[in-house]
This record gives sequence, structure tokens and C-alpha cells, in this order.
Amino acid sequence: MYLLTKSILAAMLGFISAVVLGFILIPILKKMHAGQRISSYVSNRHQAKEGTPTLGGLIFILPTLLVVFGLLVTGKMELTEDLKIVLFVFISYAFIGFLDDFLSLKRGKNEGLTTFQKLFMQLIVALIVFYLYIQNGGQTRLVVSTLGINIEMKWLYGIFILFILVGSSNAVNLTDGLDGLAGGLSAISFIAFSLISLMVGYTDMGIFALILTGALVGFLFYNAYPAKVFMGDTGSLALGAVMGIIAILTHREVTLLIVAFVFVIETLSVILQVIWVKCFNKKLFLMTPIHHHFEKLGMNEVDIVRMFWLVGLILAMAGIIFGVWI
Repeated sequence: MYLLTKSILAAMLGFISAVVLGFILIPILKKMHAGQRISSYVSNRHQAKEGTPTLGGLIFILPTLLVVFGLLVTGKMELTEDLKIVLFVFISYAFIGFLDDFLSLKRGKNEGLTTFQKLFMQLIVALIVFYLYIQNGGQTRLVVSTLGINIEMKWLYGIFILFILVGSSNAVNLTDGLDGLAGGLSAISFIAFSLISLMVGYTDMGIFALILTGALVGFLFYNAYPAKVFMGDTGSLALGAVMGIIAILTHREVTLLIVAFVFVIETLSVILQVIWVKCFNKKLFLMTPIHHHFEKLGMNEVDIVRMFWLVGLILAMAGIIFGVWI
């Protein structure tokens, strides 16, 4: 009962803090002219969103960190080695995303960090994470007993960590193209991982995920259609990376594929589109990521988001079952 009460409190604190911060921060971002630059390739409906404030990821990043710090100070939460790694990844990827957004705003066009710069910074973070993980006695064996998987990866696990962090962060980044889409799907995914973490004994990460879920719901108060603010790379990179590291630390790497499969599909649609154009000189989809394909088919933005949320919710429930019983 105590854990349940603490979990609900954590989520509520995250939500309230995000709503309050959004109320304060959005007018400041508008005064700073921190407006999102919209790609000329998307529909005219999206062109109307030009100038909507970005850097909105701060609305759920800062409250999450503030609530975690408050719980640590009051002794309601323990600063475990795993939690240190989660916080390091969360802050590091938020910084990479913030730097990318800042440079885009400064240059006045949708060009921030180069791909090489992003990958290099993410490589550094992954190496540090692998070092901390090994120092903490983390296993380098990929085990999924349900599927009969038991592979000792040794130093290759470091590359595996890099792959998950880069893949998951960029998957959320690609999905962030419709109002409330990435934020809602992320909230659903973190609810799943919070329940899995709490049920299999990773209380620290379960509480963290619930705080972040609450903060994301607070962010959606401003990001759902019609969006008053966008999360930007600041938010999307941080969300994807921390989702990946929680999966690694709870040894639920395969579960991540199930829970976050909508993000995977979004990424695969982009990859397949590039391959199809190069091989057959024509498009496989009308536009990618795939949520834009549905837009081109004439679907309403709100309906697309709801459809993706529903699919994400079904996958999250399947992921919880799989994640608890592996």
C-alpha cells in the first residue's frame, strides 16, 4: 500500500509541476521567439504551425528532475547506482537535444547539430554508460528465457547499449511530427515500464518512470492538438534514450521492442522509403515517417494520433505481460 501511495504521489507531482512550468515557460519562449521551423515538405496544415514555440521538452524534463531531487532529499526515494545511470542518460540526451534546438533557432533554419556531431556525442555518452554499468556489476548477457535466448556478449554489450540509445532516441525524434503523438506514445510506454519495473523489483526506475509519465501528461496539456508548444529535440532525444536505458537496466531489452513498436514502425518506414527510392526509383509510402503517409491519404491529424495511441496502448499491455513473465 505504501509503494502504491508513493507511486501515485510521484505521478501527481510530475503532472502538477509540468502544468505549472508550462504555464510559466511558454510565454517566455514566445518572447524569446523560440519558434519551430517547419519543413517545406510537409502539408500546408503544418505550415500554419510555423513559429509555435519549441524547447517544450523542458516542461517535462525539469519537473521530472525537480521531483526526483525532492524525493531523494526527503528520503522518499533511494539514489541507487541504476538511478544515477538513468539520470545521467536523461540529462545528457536532453543537453544534446537542447544544443541541437538552440543552434537551429540561432541559425533561423531547421539545421542544428550535424549527424556526425550527434553520433559522436551519443557515442561518448554510451561509453560512459557502459563503464558505469560494468562498475555497477551489470551483466553483459542478453537473457530472454521465454524465447530461449541466453547470449554472453562481453564488450559487445557496450555496442549494444549504443545501438539501443541511438535507436530509441532517434525513433522518438522521428515520431515527433504530429501534435501530441510522440508525447502520448511516450507516456503510454513509460506507464508500461513503470509497472514492469515495480513488479519485478526495480522500484527506483519504476518511480522515476511514473514521475516522467505524470510530467508527460502535464506536457500534453499544452502539446495536444492544437499544440501551444513542441517538445523539440530537447524532449524527444531525452525520452527515447531514457526509455532505452530503463529497458537495459531492467534487462527487458526485447520488451522494449514490443512496448515501443510504434516508434520502431515509424523508423522502419523512413529506412524502407530510402531503400525503395534507391532500388526502384519510386516511393513506397506517400511520405515518411509513416504518420505523414496517413495524412497524405486524407486522414485528420487528431484521428491519426488517436489511432497510433490506441495501437501503442495495446502493445504496451502486451509488453507488460511479456516483460513480467520473461
